[in-house]
Amino acid sequence: MGKLGRFACIFTPMVLTIGALLCLGLAFSGQLNKNSSLQNDLYFFKANLQDFTSDPDNPDIVKEANDQIDNELLQALQSQAKTNGDLKDFYQVGLFGYCSGTIDDKTKKETVEFCSPRKTGFYFDPIEVWGLNNTSVQVAFPKEMTDGLNAYRKVAKWMFAAYATALGFTAGTILVGISALFSRWGSLITTIVQTLQCLFFFGAATTSTAVYASLVGVFETVMKQYNIHSGLGKNMLIVVWFGVALSLAANLFWTISICCCSGASAHKKTVVEKTPYTYERVASPYLGASGNNSHQMHPVASGGHGTSGSAYEPFRQQHV
Repeated sequence: MGKLGRFACIFTPMVLTIGALLCLGLAFSGQLNKNSSLQNDLYFFKANLQDFTSDPDNPDIVKEANDQIDNELLQALQSQAKTNGDLKDFYQVGLFGYCSGTIDDKTKKETVEFCSPRKTGFYFDPIEVWGLNNTSVQVAFPKEMTDGLNAYRKVAKWMFAAYATALGFTAGTILVGISALFSRWGSLITTIVQTLQCLFFFGAATTSTAVYASLVGVFETVMKQYNIHSGLGKNMLIVVWFGVALSLAANLFWTISICCCSGASAHKKTVVEKTPYTYERVASPYLGASGNNSHQMHPVASGGHGTSGSAYEPFRQQHV
């Protein structure tokens, strides 16, 4: 019953930890395969250029705030959209890279046509992706946009490292958690590892939510006047924060498992009965009689040659 109780004690936190691992796996898989609808729906940030690229030669493409438009940037974007075809209708950003594609004007159906190669510590640079790095626009890019992209670039590497570390600690928790089947010490070690996993997972989720929310704010402030819009990926954030919730719950149950169900088997007490006719030590003859039985000294003649005197042998005398 001890092992069975121990198994029941760690079953819940183990299942929760595996669930957190699956959520992290989904987060890492986003924007890796253009042919997978599941992976295409998982992104942190999305830039929508459909309204801009649908008619790049239209001088009235922007209906509002015409006095704030940077004509040089507008012309460069229009040139890229018309001649080089580098501008797609949308761009979706994941942990390892981005995917881009087109949107049907009538059905509004999105089709992913390209996914960038995998890259650790990836960050989305619209200047490079949109082919503006070899133009004067790179220097004349709005300051708000430049500052926002620089901040995003610095945080992106830490964010990726936090997700990778959380993934490693999650796998480690599952492996170390096997030792929790045998003792509470195993639960203690597992809880320590899982606590680190929980901290890194929470930090990664918080950082990615904050940094991409800031990036959306920058895009909406600077690029909205060019009919370029942006938004957060709700599906990705749901997956990530659901994984954090599973991780927090797992941490609670791993902690509880330290105090419950030791895993030791119940031992039966063994009663040892004395066998009959065994030797029992008698009391010293010099202490006198006690109770109904008394021990006395009786002389025994010494036999044999070369002996003298007498000896005394104690024995138990029963009174009839």
